[in-house]
Amino acid sequence: MSEAIQQLVLDTLDKLGTIHDTRTLVLPGHSDPAASHDSQIIILGALNSLASREMITYTTQETISHVLTPEGAHIALQGSHEARVWAALPAKGETKPLTPKQLEERVGSETAKIGQGRAFKNKWIAKEGDGLVKAVPSIQDTTQLEMREVDSTGTLKTGEKALAELRKRKLIVQRKGQWFTVKKGPTFSTSIAKPETDLTIDMLATGSWKTSTYKKYNFEAEGLPTNGGAFHPLLKVREEIRNIFLEMGFAEMPTSAYVESGFWCFDALFVPQQHPAREVQDTFYLSDPATSLPPPAEYYERVSRVHEHGGYGSTGYRAPWSDAESRKLLLRTHTTASSASMLWKLAARCRGEGADTSADARAAHPGSVPDGAQDDGFRPAKLFSIDRVFRNETMDATHLAEFHQVEGVVADRNLTLADLIGFMRVFFKKMGIENLRFKPAYNPYTEPSLEIFAFHPQLRKWVEVGNSGMFRPEMLEPMGFPKDVHVHGWGISLERPTMIRYGINNIRTLVGHKVSLEGVEKSPAVRF
Repeated sequence: MSEAIQQLVLDTLDKLGTIHDTRTLVLPGHSDPAASHDSQIIILGALNSLASREMITYTTQETISHVLTPEGAHIALQGSHEARVWAALPAKGETKPLTPKQLEERVGSETAKIGQGRAFKNKWIAKEGDGLVKAVPSIQDTTQLEMREVDSTGTLKTGEKALAELRKRKLIVQRKGQWFTVKKGPTFSTSIAKPETDLTIDMLATGSWKTSTYKKYNFEAEGLPTNGGAFHPLLKVREEIRNIFLEMGFAEMPTSAYVESGFWCFDALFVPQQHPAREVQDTFYLSDPATSLPPPAEYYERVSRVHEHGGYGSTGYRAPWSDAESRKLLLRTHTTASSASMLWKLAARCRGEGADTSADARAAHPGSVPDGAQDDGFRPAKLFSIDRVFRNETMDATHLAEFHQVEGVVADRNLTLADLIGFMRVFFKKMGIENLRFKPAYNPYTEPSLEIFAFHPQLRKWVEVGNSGMFRPEMLEPMGFPKDVHVHGWGISLERPTMIRYGINNIRTLVGHKVSLEGVEKSPAVRF
């Protein structure tokens, strides 16, 4: 169809020189000129195709017309509501007047409701007792006549005021139309054969390239703008928290091991092997491979002994120890598994594995060895990590099966709970959170333990923002740490502060397939 219209335009131009009004064209398969709006849309597509090859030029002329709504079309056929009400009533004095209910039964409730008011306004009907009768012997249904005039011409001779009244009554709607004046272009031809866009092997072999016409290259056209990369809101908040840690003198732990053994994820942290968190409804276990390589033998023996029989001032859990449970492979449920591994490596000096007790080593870490005491190899450390963890959660607006944990660890001599609370206040103040409360809690591997709450000014209530505590001697001393070495540990999620910072109320629109790429590109940088 498009090619047929293009050929019609070219042939008409070749004959007339100019097409002054495309509404005069008779489209293929039609008997009348293309005066309708839809016909002009079809013609526009053909004109754009020809203009892109510079075969024609055209200018657009706009028109304003009106078309009937469904109600207006019904009035054009059946008459206006007021005229139908008048026609249904008896003449005055001839028969008994019709009650409003009888009138509704004859013409319908909608027609009766609308028509009565306009009929009274036109003084076509009158009340007689409890009923209605005709007030005049004949009427002229002006509304019906106007509908028919608009339907045939798109306008009214009476002018804009009458059209505005009909638009107000929602009997007609305004429609913008267009038509075109068409002239010959620089490459005018009556042939619609498209120019070649590529030089092919066949054209070179046959020599047809010599006589072919080619589409011109537009060397001034601008290319599509390139889209640079954009940081996800989680990465922006992660970087801000990371900078806070680095500013406070922390070193980042390696946390690339998403798969851990039950030993490092639970046993080394003094989590009992019968703990509910180790069930399949809370933890993802691997089926292939299903078991890990053995951990360091001496350390493994100390951990299993303190679990089963106690030690280091503890009675242990007094429950049978299972090597199979300890060797299971799983997706880590917290990055504290990496913290345990790092602490065990940190305690290597204390175990005499590569310890440097020279005067130079002591001078490099002033204060790490009490005055008058023998150097036991311990060096203070501040470590942090921000990485992904996995839990078998039911997914909803605030929970996913995987999320990011922010964790910090401080190891030093004679640390106290007051040190932990003071440190937490400094850390959260740098995040813009100053109103904190601490609540005693239970964790298998920390004692004492504290839940951290902050006052949320938008929600106007206290919300939990983290968990913290001091690692138990049952965890630290089997690693080889001296008794006076204490370790602070705390953790928060990365998703919760990100959702608060960016006003997100459903975590599934922050992480996953529902994330808006446009939102990622336009999300501002966050500053605590």
